[in-house]
Amino acid sequence: MLSQDVTRYLELHRAMGFKFRIQGSLLHNFVAYAEPRGDVFVCTQRVLDWAAKAPSPPQRRDRLLTVRRFALAMHAEDERHAIPPPDAFGRETFKRRTPYIYSPEDIARLLGAAGQLPPKNSIRPVTYSTLFALLAVTGLRISEALALELKDVTDDGLLIRATKFRKSRLVPLHETTHRALDRYLARRAGLGSTDPAFFLSRFGTALPYSTVIEVFLKLVRSLGLHPGPGHRGPRLHQLRHSFAVRSLEQSAGKPEAIARHITALSTYLGHGHVSDTYWYLQATPLLMTQIAAASEVLYRGEQT
Repeated sequence: MLSQDVTRYLELHRAMGFKFRIQGSLLHNFVAYAEPRGDVFVCTQRVLDWAAKAPSPPQRRDRLLTVRRFALAMHAEDERHAIPPPDAFGRETFKRRTPYIYSPEDIARLLGAAGQLPPKNSIRPVTYSTLFALLAVTGLRISEALALELKDVTDDGLLIRATKFRKSRLVPLHETTHRALDRYLARRAGLGSTDPAFFLSRFGTALPYSTVIEVFLKLVRSLGLHPGPGHRGPRLHQLRHSFAVRSLEQSAGKPEAIARHITALSTYLGHGHVSDTYWYLQATPLLMTQIAAASEVLYRGEQT
């Protein structure tokens, strides 16, 4: 059965340390499409039909390649598993996607909309407004925020345990963020939940990643920040990009000071190398103004 093969495949990769969250979701989705149609082995046409249902070319390629990697592993065990061609939806040429840098007004609107989520008097709107605000002011990865447990919220900051690069770190918080988390904790206590997760649903259980993304997309679409399915728009992870950029905007000064700031920012974000932090930076009008001013000073210094 394909479902059993997928389970074995995912268990193997997760045992090796891979999270395989997105891959697991896609493979389970593929099996749910293929098995009711009588497939016991990977069938090329079925894979192409399923992948073609994705709303955009990159998503169609991602679907195809995810199942193709699974098919390669299964074909090594049983040649009846077909291996779909990798370029059925064209060859992907890598191009860095320009991140959406949220303005303070964008974030305020997002948090306001999250605070109006139904049911009105439940913890749900408080949970989402607090979660999105925390991402905006700390630059945490969404996976890190959802993995937080009560014991990880300390007086010294947030203890982020063994994340993307298998590194733990302490994320210091501003006093206003501490107060906001304390208010959420007071509201959370009313649920009487025994779940250790910091962020809870209105049912007293940990928030699933897929649910958070679904809620976020509904909110940004309702605000007109996202054009809709199949189109590029702001993503939740880009709150992390925005944090990095806005942080750099506030560090205008001598090159030595900026270098120290970048090093500190890289550590705060949990990056393995400073070069990883550069990936998050994007030109903004303020940064370009600061660069132009610094260039003018340098030019005048060379002329005197």
